[in-house]
Amino acid sequence: RPDPEQLYLELWYEGEVCCLFADSNLGKSIFAVQMADTISQTRRVLYVDCELSDKQFQLRYTDKETGQRHLFPDNLFRAEINPCAIGVERYEENIIKDIEMAAIRTATDVIIIDNLTCLCNNSESGDTAGRFMARLMELKKRLGLSVLVIAHTPKRDLSQPITQNDLAGSKRLFNFFDSVFAMGKSAHD
Repeated sequence: RPDPEQLYLELWYEGEVCCLFADSNLGKSIFAVQMADTISQTRRVLYVDCELSDKQFQLRYTDKETGQRHLFPDNLFRAEINPCAIGVERYEENIIKDIEMAAIRTATDVIIIDNLTCLCNNSESGDTAGRFMARLMELKKRLGLSVLVIAHTPKRDLSQPITQNDLAGSKRLFNFFDSVFAMGKSAHD
């Protein structure tokens, strides 16, 4: 088999389920959109946005002084999750089905999911998040996807280095990822 190609630097390769995690408000989503923007120069990318509305997303990528909007490549598709349309019963299973349908409809093989906490009703529970990730892994294999999952850290001591123990939903989630990288805030400045 050929070696997998880099999707984004040495952080994420094709065919991988990758995780980016960090504390709140450190720029995970902005970094993920930057990754999607770069990757979509050569591949079709589906960005599943569970946090921002279309208007919030537009405002984030509009220059406040000039009103100039950032133009994303035509290969970048953005989807929002509507929890009211999905319903509470079999929530995670229905989300996986919706992601699958969107990937097929847009003919993408690269998916960025922002974020695990919003998609998985009880992501602090390792069991619930584990079941969701198992379904996502099955989808990845069946459709030949590359997937980046964004996740949060629970409250943590910011003076300590960030480790796998800081991933919300238990470090057992690490078993589902092919690669993981984190963003942290400097404890010094």
